Amino acid sequence: MKKLALLFAAATMAVSVSAQTVTESKTFDNFYIGINGGVMTKTTDVSWMKNLNPNFGLRIGRYFTPVFGLAVESNAYLSNKPGESTGTFIRSLNTSLLGTVNLSNWFGGYPGEPRSFEVTALYGLGWFHVFTNIPEVERANRMSSKAGVDFTFNFGSKKQFQFYIEPSITWLFLNGYKAIEEPYYEGYALDENQPKYNINNSFVQLNAGLVYKFGNSNGTHNFTICPGRDQAEIDALNATINDLRNALNGKDGQIADKDRKIRELQQQLNDCLNREPVIVKNETATNLQPTVLFRQGKSVIDPAQYAPIELIASYMKNHPEAKVEIRGYASPEGSAEINQRLSNERAEVVRQALIKKYKIAADRLTAVGMGATDKLFEQVEFNRVATFNDNTK
Repeated sequence: MKKLALLFAAATMAVSVSAQTVTESKTFDNFYIGINGGVMTKTTDVSWMKNLNPNFGLRIGRYFTPVFGLAVESNAYLSNKPGESTGTFIRSLNTSLLGTVNLSNWFGGYPGEPRSFEVTALYGLGWFHVFTNIPEVERANRMSSKAGVDFTFNFGSKKQFQFYIEPSITWLFLNGYKAIEEPYYEGYALDENQPKYNINNSFVQLNAGLVYKFGNSNGTHNFTICPGRDQAEIDALNATINDLRNALNGKDGQIADKDRKIRELQQQLNDCLNREPVIVKNETATNLQPTVLFRQGKSVIDPAQYAPIELIASYMKNHPEAKVEIRGYASPEGSAEINQRLSNERAEVVRQALIKKYKIAADRLTAVGMGATDKLFEQVEFNRVATFNDNTK
């Protein structure tokens, strides 16, 4: 079992190394199927060449990386030399779960496709079953363990085929039963401490096999390497990222400056709208001085702006013959169409205030929209106004 733990630890290291270099595999990628056949014989106490037993088998597996894989293998044995006959054509069957480690790819790296020749180690646990028609042969099921090496030749137009030669050894865990009680295991060692790897309770095998690897989602029958980027391309991408970051930082600064200016102008407008207007009392002037201020984009009269309207109302009540033209203006930011409409609305809302709130006759008032202001008003807060002209003939 210690050997098994060491093998899986090595395989885990191989997975972490190889997974960094190949493209991602989908669930049904890198599967294969193969057949094999050869000869086996007991490891000790026999003449190998005189006691060869033929066998054949089937192997199905999957490569998880170019280094590590798993396979299920089952081999049938047709003879039992030097043991006694069991009275059946297939004398025994050994089925194993095997871990495989491609030593060539582990130590040499995966070149992008399989090499023509590779070496793979395999190890695993299994179940050994004896078929018998002899009543005296009991307890014919045994746990087994197999270790071997595949000397593999890859061929085909897409390296989809493998031919391998495999020497291996398989241990049987005999559970301590005496040879006299189990005629098929005659000559195997008595060992009360099972399971245990005992070479006297093992057999060696030499097989040859042929494997076909199914097609993968990447269009090949094998792993492919992830495309890399050279350092010049990486440097160019980093430079582009830095340029975009610098441009974004510059835009952030410009936006911050514009926001600050907008806040300053808005504060100036608010201060202007909330303070009492400076009124030049000149009742004989043709161009009446009171001015009504509006907020940006608005045509609603703020409460503080009724003072100049009230002054105009007082003037018109004291001069019953006076007729006043109210001129509305807009600041120049918007389009001409919008500015014209806004200036019309501002003049009209002041006219309606004089009619409804101060009871000035409608035929004495005229509202005219002047559109955007020109140089008549120098400061931005005086672009959004309504003014008064005395049009008395």
